[in-house]
Amino acid sequence: MVNKSILLSEMTPEQLRDLVDSSVRGQLIDFKKSLANLQANDELLSREEACAFLKIDPSTLWHWTNKGKVMAFGIGNRRYYKRSQLLECIKPLMK
Repeated sequence: MVNKSILLSEMTPEQLRDLVDSSVRGQLIDFKKSLANLQANDELLSREEACAFLKIDPSTLWHWTNKGKVMAFGIGNRRYYKRSQLLECIKPLMK
């Protein structure tokens, strides 16, 4: 049988609290960084920004949107594209 207990010796409750605090704080900082990266990729781009990002002509973006290759989001009469979805639409070419 495997012993799965942890024995703490020569550690005060304050030292244990500080150890747990620093560990949790580090995990939260890492989580915050990964969340910021995720949100940066979910940024909304205007048509012009999407074209510049993909280095394509606006007519190409219009055709891709109508064919369903990329998804546009509308607010009023304006169209926006999610950066993360544009990246997902890019597929590697087979040789």
